[in-house]
Amino acid sequence: MAFWDHMDELRAKVVQCLYVFFAGFIAAYFLSDHLLDWLREPLFKYLPEGKRHLYYTGLFENFFVHLRVSGYASLLFLSPVYFLIIWKFISPGLTQKERKNALPFAIAASFFFLVGAAFAYFVLFPAGVKYFLSYGTAAEVAWLTLESYISLVLKILFGFGLAFELPVLLVLFAKLGIVTPSSMRAHRRTALIVITIVAAFVAPPDAVSMLLMMAPLYVLYEGAIFVISKLVRSS
Repeated sequence: MAFWDHMDELRAKVVQCLYVFFAGFIAAYFLSDHLLDWLREPLFKYLPEGKRHLYYTGLFENFFVHLRVSGYASLLFLSPVYFLIIWKFISPGLTQKERKNALPFAIAASFFFLVGAAFAYFVLFPAGVKYFLSYGTAAEVAWLTLESYISLVLKILFGFGLAFELPVLLVLFAKLGIVTPSSMRAHRRTALIVITIVAAFVAPPDAVSMLLMMAPLYVLYEGAIFVISKLVRSS
């Protein structure tokens, strides 16, 4: 295909992604009350019965939070569809062998993104919320706003989803010859420093949450070394 034909094809795939996004957005908007209930669950579980409220301070704040949650839900739950559309754009330019190698990356990227978000929701949130709500004395009472809480939850969900792409990227770099199992073993300390920095930016600012993020990321790093070693032996 000529250059402009590729651009037309790319534009068509971008339009497809937008159609998928808006279809998911509309569906998620009608379910946004249930999605907000789901996002509030880790917090309300540790609040007394009469204090399970999130406050909003602006007239339009609640409405825009519903819109934001709908948009993020469309991105999160339809991520395999986006990866499939991207795959359909890339695959015609690949050889049969490259297609065989690339398709597992698209599937793995979707899988690890969803696993990362699930880990944040089911493991990190309960531990983090329990810790922060019990911090301090009885004279200090949480006055949580809808905007601040939902923003934090969405940031952590997507932050963990992206962070869990680490093994996929490492295996891809190995396929491209950028890293090797021996170089990854030799730079374990550097990897641990990078993981610590990522955890400091993505996880809530407390030692427990950072450790809960660092531990699985380091396990994924070691798992990537194991997988890459197997691939090198089989090639």
